Amino acid sequence: MAELVPAERQGILVVSGGSRGIGAATARLAGARGYDVAIGYLEQEEAAEEVAADVARSGRRAVVVRVDVAKEAEVVRLFEEATRSLGPVTAAVTSAGVTGGFARVEEVTVETLARVLAVNVTGTILCAREAVRRMSTRRGGKGGAIVTVSSIAAELGGAGEWVHYATSKGAVETFTVGLAREVAAEGIRVNGVAPGLIETGLHAAAGAADRPRRLAATIPLGRPGTAVEVAEGILWLLSPAASYATGTVLRLGGGR
Repeated sequence: MAELVPAERQGILVVSGGSRGIGAATARLAGARGYDVAIGYLEQEEAAEEVAADVARSGRRAVVVRVDVAKEAEVVRLFEEATRSLGPVTAAVTSAGVTGGFARVEEVTVETLARVLAVNVTGTILCAREAVRRMSTRRGGKGGAIVTVSSIAAELGGAGEWVHYATSKGAVETFTVGLAREVAAEGIRVNGVAPGLIETGLHAAAGAADRPRRLAATIPLGRPGTAVEVAEGILWLLSPAASYATGTVLRLGGGR
């Protein structure tokens, strides 16, 4: 068997929500492309460890950190552990998110709203804040790149299913554009991806595992996307190939 030759080192990446779905695919692909990766997870420790093992098999380092991104102290700890274990953070992907399940607006509870906004909006802002604090040339950093994870739902609205979720992702997109303009002169690029119907566990967690296949006919490309396809977009936005992209939200919805 040929000896593994690790990819050229690209930097230190923090991925929230890195144990499953798009976050896990991003962490694995990042390892294969030369990043050392800090993998944040909330509940699925075993899955997070499996992702870390895959990163290690690519010849890169990985660390696993339990974090609820809605809690400031835990987000700070995630970035501190990444720096302590791997080195100065140069990239971040804010992929942790929840849908709050399917419900019309008239049925949504205040508890659901609080959790969706806390994870999807506050969590994104906190993770990006900690990345900026470490990357900004104004604060002694060497620059870097941040990618947020939105959803096509932010544009479509999620009517009849999850307007609450779509609203939170609309806020993520506004934040992405605003932060990009705020830190562009400090060596930091900030972009986002907006996936459409992607085959991940998100739909099962919301109670409709068959949703991507059931709605495939509404997608011009005729099929749901994969987490790896989204991860490819994320890695491009992190890379020097996207050096003139900031404040951009890349739509990855198969034409939907």
